[in-house]
Amino acid sequence: MSSEDELIRLAQAGDTDAFCLLAEAYERRIYSLAFHYCRERQDTEDLSQEVWLKAYAALPRFRYESTFYTWLRKITINCFLNHRRARLSPWRKETLDRTAIDGHAIHSESCLDGFESTLQNRLVVEKVMQALADVTPQQRLIFLLKYQEGMTYAEISNELGCSLGTVKKSVSRTVAKLREKLGVDEEPENCLASAASGILG
Repeated sequence: MSSEDELIRLAQAGDTDAFCLLAEAYERRIYSLAFHYCRERQDTEDLSQEVWLKAYAALPRFRYESTFYTWLRKITINCFLNHRRARLSPWRKETLDRTAIDGHAIHSESCLDGFESTLQNRLVVEKVMQALADVTPQQRLIFLLKYQEGMTYAEISNELGCSLGTVKKSVSRTVAKLREKLGVDEEPENCLASAASGILG
Protein backbone atom coordinates (compact mmCIF):
# COMPACT_ATOMS: atom_id res chain seq x y z
CA MET A 1 0.00 0.00 0.00
CA SER A 2 1.40 3.38 -1.00
CA SER A 3 1.73 6.24 1.44
CA GLU A 4 -1.14 7.99 -0.34
CA ASP A 5 -3.32 4.88 -0.08
CA GLU A 6 -2.54 4.76 3.62
CA LEU A 7 -3.57 8.40 4.02
CA ILE A 8 -6.80 7.66 2.16
CA ARG A 9 -7.50 4.68 4.41
CA LEU A 10 -6.90 6.78 7.52
CA ALA A 11 -9.01 9.64 6.19
CA GLN A 12 -11.84 7.23 5.39
CA ALA A 13 -11.65 6.09 9.00
CA GLY A 14 -12.18 9.67 10.16
CA ASP A 15 -8.60 10.93 10.51
CA THR A 16 -8.91 14.60 9.52
CA ASP A 17 -5.14 15.13 9.69
CA ALA A 18 -4.70 12.47 7.02
CA PHE A 19 -7.26 14.21 4.82
CA CYS A 20 -5.46 17.53 5.30
CA LEU A 21 -2.23 15.91 4.10
CA LEU A 22 -4.04 14.62 1.00
CA ALA A 23 -5.44 18.09 0.38
CA GLU A 24 -2.02 19.70 0.74
CA ALA A 25 -0.68 17.47 -2.03
CA TYR A 26 -3.23 18.71 -4.56
CA GLU A 27 -4.54 22.07 -3.33
CA ARG A 28 -2.38 24.15 -5.68
CA ARG A 29 -3.33 22.07 -8.68
CA ILE A 30 -7.04 22.35 -7.90
CA TYR A 31 -6.73 26.07 -7.16
CA SER A 32 -4.87 26.68 -10.43
CA LEU A 33 -7.50 24.83 -12.46
CA ALA A 34 -10.31 26.70 -10.70
CA PHE A 35 -8.57 30.05 -11.13
CA HIS A 36 -8.13 29.70 -14.86
CA TYR A 37 -11.72 28.55 -15.19
CA CYS A 38 -13.23 31.36 -13.04
CA ARG A 39 -10.70 34.17 -13.51
CA GLU A 40 -11.92 35.74 -10.27
CA ARG A 41 -10.22 35.09 -6.95
CA GLN A 42 -13.38 34.99 -4.83
CA ASP A 43 -15.09 32.51 -7.17
CA THR A 44 -11.88 30.48 -7.26
CA GLU A 45 -11.71 30.27 -3.48
CA ASP A 46 -15.39 29.38 -3.25
CA LEU A 47 -15.09 26.66 -5.89
CA SER A 48 -11.90 25.24 -4.39
CA GLN A 49 -13.54 25.07 -0.97
CA GLU A 50 -16.59 23.37 -2.48
CA VAL A 51 -14.36 20.76 -4.14
CA TRP A 52 -12.68 19.86 -0.86
CA LEU A 53 -15.95 19.76 1.09
CA LYS A 54 -17.49 17.44 -1.50
CA ALA A 55 -14.33 15.30 -1.60
CA TYR A 56 -14.35 14.95 2.19
CA ALA A 57 -18.02 13.96 2.18
CA ALA A 58 -17.53 11.48 -0.68
CA LEU A 59 -14.25 9.97 0.52
CA PRO A 60 -15.86 6.94 2.24
CA ARG A 61 -17.11 5.94 -1.24
CA PHE A 62 -13.66 6.07 -2.86
CA ARG A 63 -12.98 2.54 -4.13
CA TYR A 64 -9.40 2.80 -5.53
CA GLU A 65 -10.74 2.21 -9.06
CA SER A 66 -8.72 5.23 -10.24
CA THR A 67 -5.97 7.38 -8.80
CA PHE A 68 -7.00 9.72 -6.02
CA TYR A 69 -6.32 12.74 -8.21
CA THR A 70 -8.43 11.40 -11.10
CA TRP A 71 -11.29 10.90 -8.64
CA LEU A 72 -10.71 14.38 -7.20
CA ARG A 73 -10.63 15.94 -10.68
CA LYS A 74 -14.00 14.38 -11.49
CA ILE A 75 -15.46 16.09 -8.41
CA THR A 76 -13.79 19.34 -9.49
CA ILE A 77 -15.28 19.15 -12.99
CA ASN A 78 -18.74 18.50 -11.54
CA CYS A 79 -18.36 21.54 -9.29
CA PHE A 80 -17.38 23.64 -12.31
CA LEU A 81 -20.38 22.44 -14.31
CA ASN A 82 -22.74 23.11 -11.41
CA HIS A 83 -21.20 26.57 -10.97
CA ARG A 84 -21.73 27.33 -14.67
CA ARG A 85 -25.36 26.21 -14.58
CA ALA A 86 -26.00 28.29 -11.46
CA ARG A 87 -24.89 31.50 -13.12
CA LEU A 88 -27.77 32.96 -15.07
CA SER A 89 -25.89 35.96 -16.44
CA PRO A 90 -23.48 35.67 -19.41
CA TRP A 91 -19.80 35.18 -18.66
CA ARG A 92 -18.30 38.54 -17.76
CA LYS A 93 -15.41 39.40 -20.04
CA GLU A 94 -13.56 41.55 -17.54
CA THR A 95 -9.88 42.33 -17.83
CA LEU A 96 -7.98 40.53 -15.11
CA ASP A 97 -6.71 43.11 -12.64
CA ARG A 98 -3.22 43.16 -11.17
CA THR A 99 -4.44 42.05 -7.76
CA ALA A 100 -5.88 38.87 -9.20
CA ILE A 101 -2.71 38.16 -11.17
CA ASP A 102 -0.52 38.69 -8.13
CA GLY A 103 -2.86 36.59 -6.02
CA HIS A 104 -2.65 33.77 -8.53
CA ALA A 105 1.13 33.99 -8.60
CA ILE A 106 1.20 33.30 -4.87
CA HIS A 107 -0.75 30.08 -5.37
CA SER A 108 1.07 28.96 -8.53
CA GLU A 109 4.71 29.93 -8.02
CA SER A 110 6.02 26.62 -9.31
CA CYS A 111 3.90 26.91 -12.47
CA LEU A 112 4.83 30.47 -13.30
CA ASP A 113 8.54 30.41 -12.44
CA GLY A 114 10.30 31.62 -15.57
CA PHE A 115 7.11 33.10 -17.04
CA GLU A 116 6.47 35.90 -14.57
CA SER A 117 10.09 37.04 -14.42
CA THR A 118 9.80 39.71 -17.12
CA LEU A 119 7.22 42.28 -18.17
CA GLN A 120 6.90 40.63 -21.58
CA ASN A 121 5.96 37.32 -20.02
CA ARG A 122 3.46 39.00 -17.71
CA LEU A 123 1.79 40.45 -20.78
CA VAL A 124 1.68 37.01 -22.40
CA VAL A 125 -0.03 35.61 -19.29
CA GLU A 126 -2.58 38.44 -19.39
CA LYS A 127 -3.26 37.87 -23.10
CA VAL A 128 -3.81 34.16 -22.54
CA MET A 129 -6.21 34.90 -19.69
CA GLN A 130 -8.06 37.50 -21.76
CA ALA A 131 -8.30 35.09 -24.70
CA LEU A 132 -9.78 32.42 -22.43
CA ALA A 133 -12.35 34.98 -21.26
CA ASP A 134 -13.47 35.40 -24.86
CA VAL A 135 -14.57 31.77 -25.25
CA THR A 136 -17.54 30.04 -23.64
CA PRO A 137 -17.18 28.44 -20.19
CA GLN A 138 -17.38 24.97 -21.79
CA GLN A 139 -14.67 25.80 -24.33
CA ARG A 140 -12.49 27.17 -21.55
CA LEU A 141 -13.01 24.07 -19.41
CA ILE A 142 -12.26 21.71 -22.32
CA PHE A 143 -9.08 23.63 -23.16
CA LEU A 144 -7.90 23.50 -19.53
CA LEU A 145 -8.59 19.79 -19.28
CA LYS A 146 -6.67 19.16 -22.52
CA TYR A 147 -3.61 21.35 -21.96
CA GLN A 148 -3.43 21.87 -18.22
CA GLU A 149 -4.60 18.42 -17.12
CA GLY A 150 -3.25 16.47 -20.09
CA MET A 151 -6.49 14.57 -20.65
CA THR A 152 -7.16 12.96 -24.02
CA TYR A 153 -10.03 14.02 -26.25
CA ALA A 154 -11.79 10.74 -25.43
CA GLU A 155 -11.37 11.24 -21.68
CA ILE A 156 -12.77 14.77 -21.88
CA SER A 157 -15.67 13.59 -24.04
CA ASN A 158 -16.51 10.89 -21.50
CA GLU A 159 -16.11 13.21 -18.50
CA LEU A 160 -18.31 15.99 -19.91
CA GLY A 161 -20.83 13.76 -21.67
CA CYS A 162 -20.35 15.35 -25.09
CA SER A 163 -19.22 13.99 -28.44
CA LEU A 164 -15.58 13.59 -29.47
CA GLY A 165 -16.20 15.98 -32.37
CA THR A 166 -17.51 18.64 -30.00
CA VAL A 167 -14.38 18.38 -27.87
CA LYS A 168 -12.02 18.60 -30.86
CA LYS A 169 -13.91 21.53 -32.39
CA SER A 170 -13.90 23.33 -29.03
CA VAL A 171 -10.13 22.94 -28.61
CA SER A 172 -9.55 24.11 -32.18
CA ARG A 173 -11.61 27.26 -31.69
CA THR A 174 -9.90 28.10 -28.40
CA VAL A 175 -6.44 27.57 -29.87
CA ALA A 176 -7.42 29.84 -32.78
CA LYS A 177 -8.49 32.52 -30.31
CA LEU A 178 -5.20 32.22 -28.42
CA ARG A 179 -3.26 32.33 -31.69
CA GLU A 180 -5.06 35.54 -32.63
CA LYS A 181 -4.43 37.16 -29.22
CA LEU A 182 -0.76 36.17 -29.09
CA GLY A 183 -0.04 36.84 -32.77
CA VAL A 184 1.15 33.29 -33.44
CA ASP A 185 0.80 32.32 -37.09
CA GLU A 186 2.46 28.95 -37.46
CA GLU A 187 1.60 25.52 -36.06
CA PRO A 188 -0.73 26.72 -33.30
CA GLU A 189 -1.50 23.22 -32.03
CA ASN A 190 2.19 22.61 -31.35
CA CYS A 191 3.90 25.83 -30.33
CA LEU A 192 0.99 27.86 -28.98
CA ALA A 193 -0.74 25.09 -27.08
CA SER A 194 2.61 24.02 -25.64
CA ALA A 195 3.35 27.56 -24.46
CA ALA A 196 -0.14 27.94 -23.04
CA SER A 197 0.14 24.69 -21.10
CA GLY A 198 3.37 25.95 -19.55
CA ILE A 199 1.80 29.25 -18.57
CA LEU A 200 -1.32 27.63 -17.19
CA GLY A 201 0.65 25.09 -15.25
